[in-house]
Amino acid sequence: MEHSRKNIFLTVIAVIITIIFLFPVYWMVKTSLTPITDLFQTPPEFGLMNSTFTAYIDNFINNQDMLHYIGNSFIVAIGTMVMSLLFAVPGAYALARLDIRGKSILLILLLAIQMLPGITMAMPLFIMFSKLHLVDSYLGLILADMIHALPFAVLILRPSFLALPKGLEEAAAIDGCNKFTAFTRIILPLVVPGMMTVAVFCFLFGWGDFIFALTLTTENSVRPLTLGLYRFIGQYGTEWNNLMAVATIAAMPIIIIFVALQRYVVGGIVAGSMKD
Repeated sequence: MEHSRKNIFLTVIAVIITIIFLFPVYWMVKTSLTPITDLFQTPPEFGLMNSTFTAYIDNFINNQDMLHYIGNSFIVAIGTMVMSLLFAVPGAYALARLDIRGKSILLILLLAIQMLPGITMAMPLFIMFSKLHLVDSYLGLILADMIHALPFAVLILRPSFLALPKGLEEAAAIDGCNKFTAFTRIILPLVVPGMMTVAVFCFLFGWGDFIFALTLTTENSVRPLTLGLYRFIGQYGTEWNNLMAVATIAAMPIIIIFVALQRYVVGGIVAGSMKD
């Protein structure tokens, strides 16, 4: 009986915490469905009475500019994910499995770079990318986000390689594999959960970037959705229903990715934490 009461108590606490965390999401959706004339009524209406899809129709059917911003965000996010994995996988493998002189210093440098806020790198990147003609380009945004995401990706993926048995490469060599084929055929399939975890977070780095997008772009043709949202914030007020409608759509890919890949993300985090 006591054990049952404890489970009920923990369940109630979990439900309350979940409601608290989900309430901002509900309020975002609710605001997007509320007519602009009812947004500032006192006391506020917590239900979905008088809901309307006008904000969604105006921003995604009548005016499709936001769809262009969403397309830009997908290009940048997917590019960031692919480029980060391309460099993070061999980097993490080298730091985990190879005997490299100065490995500890490299890890400390990666940690230090990871602690730097993006704003401190924005201006140096702008100066460098201006000379390389990468401003106002998808490649410039992808490279900037990749530079910011790469230390995180290496540090997250390295423990997944450390968790593997040390004799795998030797066993593969006995079976006739060279170092490259042992890496691609034996090692990589075993760290797929870790790679999926890194892929998800690197996608989010690119999807949610604001600092680099603001610094490295001046044309709407390449600007992502994070800057498109600022169209609703003006000098004389904010179009909250339109802003929340676009924000709701912007949050959907993140929710879908985490729901679809939850097993891989959790598995990658668990696998990466087994050995350091």
